[in-house]
Amino acid sequence: MKKTNILILAITIIMLTGCAKLDRAPETTFADTGYWNTETDLQNAANRLYQQMAGHVIDNRADDNTGQNIDAISTGNRGIPATDANWSDPYQMIFTANNILEKGGRAAVSDAIRNRYFAEARFFRAYAYAMLIEKYGDVPLVLRTLTINDPDLLMPKTPRGTVAKAIYDDLDFAANWLPTRATLLAAQYGRITKSTAWALKARVGLREGTTAKFNNVSGWQDHLNIAVAAATLVMGQGHVLFNNYLGEFTHLGDGASNTENILMKQYALTILTHNTSRDLENGRIAPTRNLIRQYLYSDGLPAWNSDQSPTATRSTFFVPEANETSYNTILDNRDNRLATLVYRAGEQSYQRPWVPQTSLGSRTAYAGKKLFDAADWASNGNATVQKNLIRYAEVLLIYAEAKYELTETISDADLNLTINALRTRAGFAPRLTNAFVTANNLSMREEIRRERTVELALENFRYGDLIRWKTAGNVMAKPILGGKYIASEWVGTNASALTLNADGILVVEDATKRKWNPDRDYLYPVPLNEIALSGGNVKQNDGWK
Repeated sequence: MKKTNILILAITIIMLTGCAKLDRAPETTFADTGYWNTETDLQNAANRLYQQMAGHVIDNRADDNTGQNIDAISTGNRGIPATDANWSDPYQMIFTANNILEKGGRAAVSDAIRNRYFAEARFFRAYAYAMLIEKYGDVPLVLRTLTINDPDLLMPKTPRGTVAKAIYDDLDFAANWLPTRATLLAAQYGRITKSTAWALKARVGLREGTTAKFNNVSGWQDHLNIAVAAATLVMGQGHVLFNNYLGEFTHLGDGASNTENILMKQYALTILTHNTSRDLENGRIAPTRNLIRQYLYSDGLPAWNSDQSPTATRSTFFVPEANETSYNTILDNRDNRLATLVYRAGEQSYQRPWVPQTSLGSRTAYAGKKLFDAADWASNGNATVQKNLIRYAEVLLIYAEAKYELTETISDADLNLTINALRTRAGFAPRLTNAFVTANNLSMREEIRRERTVELALENFRYGDLIRWKTAGNVMAKPILGGKYIASEWVGTNASALTLNADGILVVEDATKRKWNPDRDYLYPVPLNEIALSGGNVKQNDGWK
């Protein structure tokens, strides 16, 4: 039987059994005739939006993670594409949402039922526009479906602030009509709730606020106040952090009992799969020393700042890299979350105890542990661990950062509510307090950012954070580093095949291969086809000529 027929059969079975699978019968498989009549029609149409969400994807754009090949964005060597899924995929989601909003009015249902699915459509429209403005800045704001001859196909870009306002409006509508986390039916697990809308609003508010602040654009306080208010609403919904940090990214964290999950890409309940565990084994996901440097030592003190410069005060546990006597030295006496990020030399890993090497695929010689699930690994190409796209931990981090950036102060009470709650979950005893920062000549901003980097490591946030903090120009040009080469531990590795610095550290990408153009690279280039199809009304972003 052809694969296409298998998918059709699977969807048919889902429909007949009434199972609440998110990917059942997407609206695009139906003609409009005889459709848009019932709640089931609205729900099935909205299912398409869940299907269109990106799930487990590999993000090698920043300094925290590398793949098997040098990434063109990471090194500043990309060109202007003719087409780009970063542009087209969100607009496909926007079309789906607009289609539901226009045709769903036909359904013979109550306003409450209709608006529940309109809320889902408006959430995902906001979600798509949030992705677009993060990458491209100004983009065309399309709030209705467009026909082949529609003059709005030629519309120019809409200012970023106007799009952000539309995002907030959509999310306010969504939050008004969606169910709460506590009232969501068990059979509907995975569908969005009020928490999801507020969490996305908090995310957008933080991003737009900090982007504006560090680019000297007025009105940034408004966005940060939105972030604080929205995060506060989520924090009142009864979410709790999952009791196992590493388990949050395995099948242990799947399911409705884990209320840390706020927006998930479902796999176990659908016909979709991924291959993340094998991507880790094969080095398509490989944490860097640059990322490992961000983790605190067991006394709560750091050694490096986010831009790879040394901190003013360094932990007494810090060992200068020239003096590291083992591959594992940099992993000793650290925040417990580092033990969940990578395997130590000699630790049982994918199939065997980990031996430092680059030949298996990892260009850094570090073997990623976070996101690895043994059951998924055993089912090559059929992994089903869900992808957490928004989780409660991020909401806590948003609250802390937005509160700090508003006044450049934060109370110990708010730190306990957020940063220190994350450390408690991880079993990391040191607390971040104002007194600790002052006594050790630290920067509160740097420590809040550090906590975000560590907690959300390998979850595709690092690049966007460097952009909104406007630190990418400094960070992205730095070399990418890997493990410490110790001949007795790197069994089977020919040292002459490695590039090592003066401290014996593996150089994955040296500084000569990395560059950053601050007049260009803070935004993506608009695909050439989009400019042409608009009749030239959509203009290219600055620097991309």
